[in-house]
Amino acid sequence: MCRPRTAVAVMRKNLLFYLITLLVFGGGIYFVIDYGAQLSPAAAPASGSPGLALLDRLHTPLGVLLLQLLVIILAARAIGVVFLRIGQPAVIGEMLAGILLGPSLLGLLLPQAQAFLFPASSLGALGLLSEVGVILFMFVVGIEVDLQHLRKQAQAAVLVSHASIVVPFFLGAAFSLLIYQTLAPATITFSAFALFMGIAMSITAFPVLARIIEERRLGRTPLGMIAIACAAVDDLTAWCMLAVVVAIVKADGLIGASLTIALALVFIFAMLFVVRPQAARLRRAEDFDENHSKGLVAGVLIFVFASALLTEAIGIHALFGAFLAGVVMPSNSRLRGFLRERLETFSAVFLLPLFFAFTGLRTHIGLLDDWPSWLLCAGLITVAIAGKVGGGMLAARWTGMGWKDAFSIGVLMNTRGLVELIVLNIGYDLGILSPRIFTMMVLMALVTTFMTGPILALLGYGRRAPSPLGLPDQRRP
Repeated sequence: MCRPRTAVAVMRKNLLFYLITLLVFGGGIYFVIDYGAQLSPAAAPASGSPGLALLDRLHTPLGVLLLQLLVIILAARAIGVVFLRIGQPAVIGEMLAGILLGPSLLGLLLPQAQAFLFPASSLGALGLLSEVGVILFMFVVGIEVDLQHLRKQAQAAVLVSHASIVVPFFLGAAFSLLIYQTLAPATITFSAFALFMGIAMSITAFPVLARIIEERRLGRTPLGMIAIACAAVDDLTAWCMLAVVVAIVKADGLIGASLTIALALVFIFAMLFVVRPQAARLRRAEDFDENHSKGLVAGVLIFVFASALLTEAIGIHALFGAFLAGVVMPSNSRLRGFLRERLETFSAVFLLPLFFAFTGLRTHIGLLDDWPSWLLCAGLITVAIAGKVGGGMLAARWTGMGWKDAFSIGVLMNTRGLVELIVLNIGYDLGILSPRIFTMMVLMALVTTFMTGPILALLGYGRRAPSPLGLPDQRRP
């Protein structure tokens, strides 16, 4: 009986001390603040309504960035889910969401809201964050390139992929003759413009193609395996060619370009024949506990950013370094899956939508304000499709495939997706592409990526029902 009474007494004692402490010291704080207020200069009277004050507080650099993140991620996920439900990869919806947030729709319908959400002063921070996302994405793309698998499919993969590069490259360069004088920036030479247009026409989006193959359950079929190998070779070749073109554009004269290309070749050789054998010593992912896993991810990130920094310093592009860092990762599938799981999700959900929005702010469909512009855009899209589909189909047919499979290979190689947007933004930043041709090329990337799924369905390749959460979009075959 004594214990409850003792407990009650202790509680009352503690409560009394608590109240006395609050009253004494709380009152003391009030009198100190009240007396000290007399020492302050007279405050200016408040102006404006509470609502306007709230908007002003939102328009700080941090407030604007957080608001942008909220709107961009919500829009990307919402439209991505819609596209998943209609049988398209979520990335197409995310690309479209970025365009809709730019001047093409939001700026057209609600220009004040668009200016408030994306003020010019905020685009620097948004662009830098998006660049980090693209660097991580290109590393994941490089991880997907399995050099050992490529050796098994080397002959057919090289023939088909290089045909699907050379043919659209030629057509892109030839199309440049039509548009150079009217659409190219005045400061860019024809050779730089034509070379870049050729590269832009030659791109195949390996990650999007892989997702489409998985959704169609083609990963273990001869068609799926050769398509994956061709896309991987296409990635390797196209990025090496892009590095050369960027080196030529950035360098001052032939000597500067030659030095840049020589340094790039030395870097590639060192990565493939020095770094890659050393990276093969990494233990399997399942051998790492939680602390070791954090150390592994930190070490890989240091390696990726260092590789990107070196290629940026050489004069090609940081993205090439990130891509090559992924290529030289050990062939251990568990380790690659471990790294992909930790880096891709964060990049795909958080950082890449920022890149789509940043691209959308540069895409102004209103610039195509007459029928000649739209006819030119239609011609550009037609040339892009004819080059990739035709080149890939004819080469695949030459290797002995039937017409149906050969045509399917060409359609798959025509998938451009996110990788195309990355290349286009490089061209825009270098001043090679004007806003009008940039907009046309973005529309071309959307159309060529969107058409892949429906054409495969018409050819009889079934579609797996996508998850409403978009989870299949994060897997690989």
